[in-house]
Amino acid sequence: MSTAAIVMLIISILTVWGGLGLALLNLQRHPEDDTRMPEEHAPEL
Repeated sequence: MSTAAIVMLIISILTVWGGLGLALLNLQRHPEDDTRMPEEHAPEL
């Protein structure tokens, strides 16, 4: 593998795992409340 390919591989891995980590951190700080029903239901199509 060339140096450019390895650099792009590292950048893509950090992007995917970093996004996952930030998503988990966001859910930990602001958990979703599944027990509460929405105020209005979406109209059926």
